[in-house]
Amino acid sequence: MEARATKTVLVLGANGFFGRHLVPALRQQGHDVIAGVRKLPAGHDPDVRYIETDFTQGKETRDWLPVLDGVEVVINAVGLLREHGSQTFRTVHEQTPIALFQACQQAGVGLVIQFSALGADEAAANAYHLSKKAADDALRALDMPAFILQPSLVFGPDGTSARLFTTLSSLPLLPLPGGGGQYVQPVHIRDVASLVQALVPLNPAGPITIPVVGPEAVTMHEYCAALRRQMELGRLRMLSVHRAVTGLAARIGQWLPSSLLTPDTLAMLERGNTAEADNMHFFLGRDATPVESFISPAEAEGFRAVALLGWLLPLLRFSIALVWIVTGVLSLGIYPVQESYALLAQVGLTGLAASIALYGAACMDIALGIATLLLRKRRLLWKLQIAVIVGYTLILSWFVPAFWLHPFGPLLKNLPMLALIFALLKLERDDGLPHR
Repeated sequence: MEARATKTVLVLGANGFFGRHLVPALRQQGHDVIAGVRKLPAGHDPDVRYIETDFTQGKETRDWLPVLDGVEVVINAVGLLREHGSQTFRTVHEQTPIALFQACQQAGVGLVIQFSALGADEAAANAYHLSKKAADDALRALDMPAFILQPSLVFGPDGTSARLFTTLSSLPLLPLPGGGGQYVQPVHIRDVASLVQALVPLNPAGPITIPVVGPEAVTMHEYCAALRRQMELGRLRMLSVHRAVTGLAARIGQWLPSSLLTPDTLAMLERGNTAEADNMHFFLGRDATPVESFISPAEAEGFRAVALLGWLLPLLRFSIALVWIVTGVLSLGIYPVQESYALLAQVGLTGLAASIALYGAACMDIALGIATLLLRKRRLLWKLQIAVIVGYTLILSWFVPAFWLHPFGPLLKNLPMLALIFALLKLERDDGLPHR
């Protein structure tokens, strides 16, 4: 291999986890970067040219030739962990990348860097790994300058994997399949970006495969314990879960769109995710960052807050939903109806109006609870709940002010409910995801 000058680099998947780190890293080296994204961002780096590229559509070589005009290096960082609609493993991992690689050869692109996955080898058994392997094999067959990067778990502050494992590590009691004895070899995203910086100027004679791993393998239990220590949360308490239970949870998880636990991901975990780190050390010129140094002391507070919110927010949402649902069910008849009517009479409602108010409010409470559990975008729901609680509080304060002095605090308890719902409102973005 020989070092070459700065290049025009096309980064596909520039808005993804890898791409968000690769684009600034390459710009820092002085490369001209073209960011291929599925949807053009509202705000962007003025020094980067953005183009729309849809991996569900570009399945023919001719689709890519215009995009590659003047491009010297192509980095394919597009990938899926789960399939969604037209975004299938066969399309996004296999068919479109193969068309892209063939176009790169025809267009005379000097180097291709393909982000694959550790486990995309002869022992691959699931659709994820098999689709990655098919694209890797097609690239190898073209015998053009290329690096095939096969990452293990990648840790980064904005990564799905990091959020998952820091959240799990922050739990008071962590359930792990088989006691967490599965081996992984996590690598930090900073090292991944540094590796790509080292590879882009090179001109290999043919395809080279590099396992992108940390300096040593650790068990899942050791990984989570290390993250917990770095977040300054003390010792990890672990509960060993039988594999049959984990398998059942994975089968349920495959029907939940946001779940990262599926039969395929469980099989990948059980298989292990490790490799020799020699190539990684050679191209980096040093050892990658060890797991014990993933979170610096300056980062600990931020990671800890995000990790704790990762499970406290769902717990809070479930608790609020339970309050609404149970309140509604009790009002439908479990709580003595005559006492409910007596209370309504104090606010001036009797007869048919009282019945409509009682059963209408009960159904509304149940609906609000179910919506809290099921809706993905909940900003309007939180505002509605605040309005309902404020309305209840004002009406009862006017007609039954003695409730403020009641020893069970039926109105006082509305204040923490309002505060919690307001906190959920402020922590949620317009797309339904919590701020992190």
